[in-house]
Amino acid sequence: MSAQQTTTPPPASKASAANWGLPSGASLRRVRALARAELTLLLRNRGALTVSLLVPVLMIAGSWSTSEELDLAGTGLSRADSVLTGGIGMVLLLVVYLGLIPTYVTRREEGVLKRLRTGELSDGEILVGAAVPATALALAQCAVLLIGGSMVLDVSTPASIPLLLLGLVLGIAVLATFATVTAAVSRTVESAQVTGMPLLLVSAVGSGLYFPLGVLPDTLAEICRFLPLTPAVDLIRAGWTGGESGAEILGAMALAVAWTAFGVYAIRRRFRWEPRH
Repeated sequence: MSAQQTTTPPPASKASAANWGLPSGASLRRVRALARAELTLLLRNRGALTVSLLVPVLMIAGSWSTSEELDLAGTGLSRADSVLTGGIGMVLLLVVYLGLIPTYVTRREEGVLKRLRTGELSDGEILVGAAVPATALALAQCAVLLIGGSMVLDVSTPASIPLLLLGLVLGIAVLATFATVTAAVSRTVESAQVTGMPLLLVSAVGSGLYFPLGVLPDTLAEICRFLPLTPAVDLIRAGWTGGESGAEILGAMALAVAWTAFGVYAIRRRFRWEPRH
């Protein structure tokens, strides 16, 4: 008579059991430790740090020199207002979006993400911890841009600082999630910048960085309003210049949250944690 054999089902993968809920105190400590390590690596990478610091400044300076050709009549924006609000959007695109894609791809291809998942860190903690340095750098650059621009250029103070900050936070959330999704389809570090170019170009042109979408033809403007970065830009501009209705602000907030939720869903479904061979 043979003994009855029992088999134990394999444990559920961590990908499906990852904690994506509200952070606890221990979770925040783990994220802080990972963010500190990522910041150390960023400071040691002089090339990436130089690009993150100088490229947005150069692009903003270039936009100021070419902004004389913009017809802002009837938009409620001055030349300085247009450059400053557009500059904030470019900082978010270049530092958060384009900066995070190679970070995630590099950590994946080096096997760092795979090793981190074997410890106490959840999937969400790993991704957030890696994003903290780029986020902090972008916020610092936006603060310098706003303070320096207000001192040098003839612009008024922000109409609503909380609304401006809300636009910044939602813009970072959208672009960080989309950077993670883009990293999932980037095969190598070298191709990471190429895969990020479509969203960068579409957002730079169609998200109203340097002019309100109202100056575009109606059909094109309606399409551009649904681009991922557009609601954050609308909130940033509303926080700077005012004039937006409550319904428009709530609509922009809802759209930004929807894009962020879509990004999180795509990450959970498609993000690759192991090197691509």
